[in-house]
Amino acid sequence: MGNAKSGAMSKEILEDLKMNTKYSENELSQWYENFQKQCPSGRITPEEFEKIYERFFPDSDASTYAKHVFRSFDANDDGTLDFKEYIIALHLTSTGKTERKLEWAFSLFDVDKNGYITKSEVAEICQAIFKLIPKEEQEKLPADENTPEKRADKLWSHFNKKDNERLAEGEFVKGILDNDSALHLIQYEPQK
Repeated sequence: MGNAKSGAMSKEILEDLKMNTKYSENELSQWYENFQKQCPSGRITPEEFEKIYERFFPDSDASTYAKHVFRSFDANDDGTLDFKEYIIALHLTSTGKTERKLEWAFSLFDVDKNGYITKSEVAEICQAIFKLIPKEEQEKLPADENTPEKRADKLWSHFNKKDNERLAEGEFVKGILDNDSALHLIQYEPQK
């Protein structure tokens, strides 16, 4: 994709990223320079991505969640993240519009990438999220969401689906937007 191995970012990628993110040309150039230093190959491997997540969650087991996040960001399914995938992922998760973040969250929960979410996929992601939450914070959670299983059940119940039914992306996004009290169930924000 573009000039992944050369010293400069291609104009095509730069223009695309300027149009699809909030980042300026100067910011993108700085990100690119840092990306090239950290990843001289022009790509981030799943192992490198896990190390990044471990820095954000030093007191937790971030590896499972990082694998799912990596899968959701690897737009071309080549097993690596290039600069464009990395920046779009960064934008989506940090500053993107709520609806776009929810579309990304759907791709995170769609473990098998078949375009639907099942209750078992919700349970799998809730397990990964819980590995990020320190035990002392888990103990402070409401009784109906203080285990991965309870959180998965509570989230699934927001969509009025039977255990064996599937959830499409539009239903997922609308279901969370219509009931923003469910938003905290699909993520983990460390306590400050």
